[in-house]
Amino acid sequence: MRLYDLSHLDFSGHDLSEADFTAAKLFGARLTGTKLTMANLYGADLRLANLRRAELSNADMRGACLRGAVLSESTMINTDLRDGVIVTPGEEGELKPISFDVSITELTCAKIDGANMTRAKLANAFVMQTDLTDCILRDAKLVRTNLTNSVLTGCILEGADLTEANLTGAVLSGADLTGARIVNTNMTNADLVGAIYESSLLEAAVMTNAKVSRPAESLRRPLEEILRLHAEWVDSNGKVGERADLSSLDLSGHSFERHNLAAAVMRHAKLTGANLRDVGFAMADLTLCDLRNVDLRHADLRGASLQRASLSGAKMHRARLSPVRITAGNAFTWQANLLRARLNDADLTEADLRGAQLPFANLTGADLRGANLIGANLQNADLTGASVEGCRLDDADLSGVQGLRPQRGPAGQG
Repeated sequence: MRLYDLSHLDFSGHDLSEADFTAAKLFGARLTGTKLTMANLYGADLRLANLRRAELSNADMRGACLRGAVLSESTMINTDLRDGVIVTPGEEGELKPISFDVSITELTCAKIDGANMTRAKLANAFVMQTDLTDCILRDAKLVRTNLTNSVLTGCILEGADLTEANLTGAVLSGADLTGARIVNTNMTNADLVGAIYESSLLEAAVMTNAKVSRPAESLRRPLEEILRLHAEWVDSNGKVGERADLSSLDLSGHSFERHNLAAAVMRHAKLTGANLRDVGFAMADLTLCDLRNVDLRHADLRGASLQRASLSGAKMHRARLSPVRITAGNAFTWQANLLRARLNDADLTEADLRGAQLPFANLTGADLRGANLIGANLQNADLTGASVEGCRLDDADLSGVQGLRPQRGPAGQG
């Protein structure tokens, strides 16, 4: 299929592993769920192609054009997306370039959300205005990659090499940059509020007008006064006081022990190392919060939003994450939402997670012994290495769950 025009054809669900599509025209082709492991897509035209959930691990995609393509939830482990020159065999078996122009791999305006691009090679690639939400780019090579105005919300960039990459105007809210290499990286006007990184990591980056978490000192009122007014607002059902909005603040190391922050707005807040023991967070908005290693023992998190929150290593023994049921007026149930939350190595022993929403959550190495997950949604969650002895999983949605070890005896059934 080398050099063929295969535009708009439907290859969905087929096994095309190791197929040779060098310089093929696949404009608008449908390749959803197609297996293309180790396929040769060198210089292929994949503009507007649909590769949703395709298997592209170890594929050669150097010089390919993927402008506007859909690669959502695809697997691209070790995929080569660097630039290259298309060649063809000569009369005596030698390789002759079709063009001496170097072809740059282009993913401009592509949709790659939720894709696994672990160790992918994207050096020099154009990835501008691209949706990389929740994409896994662990240990990826992004040297001199142009990511201008791309969305990397919740993206895993652990160990990625971003040397001289251009992230001008990029959104990195909740992105995990732990151990990434950032040297001469252009982050002008980038949004890093809620991103996971050590401050020293960005010392060699260009940070002109970049947005980062604000210090607590930037508040217009003292923190203690804000907490007092919020308590009054909660106790009076909003009649007096003022709802606390602590969004985008760096509150690392602060103690909120025993405070009632029910329904508080704390989106993108940095709370690493904070003491949150016995805190009331019922129905609070903690979306994209950095809660690594926090003390949340006995905390009331019923109905709280913890979407994409980082709770790695958090102490959550007997934390309450069950639903809040509103009976007055139009009755409804407010469930705790932990969509794509990072709970790896967290202590969730005896936690109440009844009905909690945990799709795509990272629970690797978590301690869930004695936890109550009756009716919880664990679709596509990763429980590799998690301790689940005595964990209640009655009526839980376990479709697509990874790493769940079978339990002995009837514990998992209650």
